[in-house]
Amino acid sequence: MIAAKYKDMLSAKSVIRELSEYATARGKEIGYENVFDYSLGNPSVPAPEKFKKAMIDLLEKCDPMAIHGYSPSLGISSVKEKVAESLNKRFSMSYTYKHIFMTAGAAGAIAHAVRAVTVPGDEVLTFAPFFPEYHPYIDLSGAVLKVVPANTESFQINFEYFEKMLTEKVMAVLVNTPNNPSGIVYTKETLEKLARIMTKKSEEYGHDIYLISDEPYREIVFAGVEDVYVSKVYANTISCYSYSKSLSIPGERIGYIAVNPACREAEAIVNMCGQISRGIGHNCPSSIVQLAVAEVLYETSDLSVYETNMNILYNELTDLGFTCVKPGGTFYIFPKAMEEDAKIFCQKAKNYDLILVPGDSFGCPGYFRMAYCIDTDKVERSLTALRKFVESEYR
Repeated sequence: MIAAKYKDMLSAKSVIRELSEYATARGKEIGYENVFDYSLGNPSVPAPEKFKKAMIDLLEKCDPMAIHGYSPSLGISSVKEKVAESLNKRFSMSYTYKHIFMTAGAAGAIAHAVRAVTVPGDEVLTFAPFFPEYHPYIDLSGAVLKVVPANTESFQINFEYFEKMLTEKVMAVLVNTPNNPSGIVYTKETLEKLARIMTKKSEEYGHDIYLISDEPYREIVFAGVEDVYVSKVYANTISCYSYSKSLSIPGERIGYIAVNPACREAEAIVNMCGQISRGIGHNCPSSIVQLAVAEVLYETSDLSVYETNMNILYNELTDLGFTCVKPGGTFYIFPKAMEEDAKIFCQKAKNYDLILVPGDSFGCPGYFRMAYCIDTDKVERSLTALRKFVESEYR
């Protein structure tokens, strides 16, 4: 007998992936340049030249066994030392290599973090709108993901609902700032209030409540927006990072866990991650990619195009009458649809070769996401289709 729960998941495939596949198929019919595909959050700018050079140097100059062999279970020590040093310099922290665990991207980091601080039946809270893959990340660990309803006025945390839902069964809270899909960056005031509530409830319940911080968009923050390093405001924080967006290398699957040194049993949590890897087969990320990113820890791709694209879309959307909270980072924007059912709205948009993602799976029915990590020229050309769509369907 095959595992029913995974078979059942086949009927609930990722809406984002299905729309991306549709866009690809449509592109074969009319030319992909004529499909305004805002479905998939795949970086659209090249990796830094220094990353390319680092990879070439490793291939040409290093012992093949060192770059192609298994890494230690917890990651390459020299890489972890450099990661810790970079975080300390940037955020005035006190990490050592003992607080870092190398992972296959932020997904791998979250998979380890959740298993380190929960047991089956425990609850994990997150905040709408949220990345839909959190459900398999959490639910398949045996823990239960519960979603705090959105504050659609600002997409900051809805504290009224959060305090009601922060029961004794909650062992971890999962935050994502800058946020996918809203593009919102949590303010310092939001994070400090979150920390105060979690500290109070931890004391009341007599057990730690961990803050798991999903941070793949940490480097994509726009002008004038303050981006607070989450671990600075709450001791029991586990940062989950990916280089996918900052270096534009999602296919390389590389990231890390950084356990706040002030966190209770911080070093034990990192060592536990090595044991968790044995159970989920998520161990030993690519040695050569670990070594390459260690050479470019202070580099990013040219991320400025995302702010350019955001401003173009935000101005056009608001001019057309959409309700939209202006993003502070990432490469997503999350407007309110022009009818109650965003699925129907996005289906209609396909008739104009606009590929938009309904907000239902993000925990926000009635909204839709646009991933504007595409060429600026294509963003500008899509405005004609967007205007035609709105004029034809909603005027």
